[in-house]
Amino acid sequence: MSDTKKTEKIVGVKGMNDILPADAPLWELFENTVHTVLKSYGFQQIRTPIVEPTALFARGLGEVTDIVEKEMYSFTDSMNGDQLTLRPECTAGVVRAALEHNLTYDGPKRLWYAGPMFRHERPQRGRYRQFHQIGAEAIGFAGPDIDAELIMMCQRLWDDLGLQGVRLELNSIGNAEERNRHRADLIAYFEEHSDLLDNEAKNRLHSNPLRILDTKNPAMQDLVNAAPKLLDYLGEDSRAHFEGVQKILRHNAIPFTINPRLVRGMDYYNRTVFEWITDQLGSQGTVCGGGRYDPLVEMFGGKATPACGFAMGVERLLELMKAGGEQFTPNQCDVYLVHQGEEAQLQASVVAERLRDAGLDVILHCASSTGIGSFKSQMKRADGSGAAYAIIIAEDEVAKGAAVVKELRNADAGGNQKEVPFEGIADYLVDQIVGHDHSHDEHVHYHH
Repeated sequence: MSDTKKTEKIVGVKGMNDILPADAPLWELFENTVHTVLKSYGFQQIRTPIVEPTALFARGLGEVTDIVEKEMYSFTDSMNGDQLTLRPECTAGVVRAALEHNLTYDGPKRLWYAGPMFRHERPQRGRYRQFHQIGAEAIGFAGPDIDAELIMMCQRLWDDLGLQGVRLELNSIGNAEERNRHRADLIAYFEEHSDLLDNEAKNRLHSNPLRILDTKNPAMQDLVNAAPKLLDYLGEDSRAHFEGVQKILRHNAIPFTINPRLVRGMDYYNRTVFEWITDQLGSQGTVCGGGRYDPLVEMFGGKATPACGFAMGVERLLELMKAGGEQFTPNQCDVYLVHQGEEAQLQASVVAERLRDAGLDVILHCASSTGIGSFKSQMKRADGSGAAYAIIIAEDEVAKGAAVVKELRNADAGGNQKEVPFEGIADYLVDQIVGHDHSHDEHVHYHH
């Protein structure tokens, strides 16, 4: 083996993707829209750690859920032996934090979060091992009004993002006692027809029979359709709560269908469950899911506290935005500064700072490994930057105390250029940009 062997390249972990600068405008638009909508309903952001004690998820999600059995990234901390897990979802962490810091002592709280989650499943389109979720949790609210508010908040978000073809499915899964009666009848029903069950269904029969209703196996559809329906087991309170949610949604003209087979994979849900579904991403239809989880706070050792929330998959929603033909312009800057010579470089750095003081976005040409580059190559960079103006400073300009300001985007102007004294450049450009392009108004005033 010779010593000239090339060092092997290290690549990213499978299913954990880089989000590159070209995608940043799309992510920013999405995130800014979500922030604005959530704020307009009085939700406040909470940021919890990415790593939590493994026991939090085992207790919260239930030992027999797919997530806990097969999908969690769990490990032993080599420093102290703690059992830790990269969060597969965020509700458990938010509820832990609310309890630990006694957030609801002075009344209920509307909270939201955003960030990466981790699940060790087979990567596919819109589904990754590190994926991003944005979610809301309303802790301490008991009535159907908050369930409806969360749903209306989602609808507003889809409208603001210009998403088409996202539809709402709704169900109630009652309380534990109602579910247990239904579950017993469901097991009996499936046992009676055990010859029709596939292996997966047989494995789930006693551990999690509700998940059999979720089966994608076409041979089992008739069997599943005729199974006992949870809605028929609901008591008066659960029924009234569910009616209350529907009434508010109808009153606000939010269309929905009731899907009696809609369940959630986690153990902690009760009463209202909902999913926003699209047919535009192939079989993976759900872009947002949520519901009520009144038992969770108590399961974590707090005193009984009602709660409700949702989580949406960011990557999937971005796919939908792209499918809807949304156009995203790359981040354009206002000004690109071109310079030749040492004196000019010093002057250019001062001008750049003055322009930034005035609220403009400025790229100052800097040297690469091949040096500062010719005037021509710098102008090519200026053009490629998306800047509206180039400012040119060379020895002549330094001597005169004035720079050349060249318009880059306006074909009619025939590459208009003007000599402007250094002191006056900021005012001149702000006038030009605000005058020509009103989309910059906020942009400039925002900084002042």
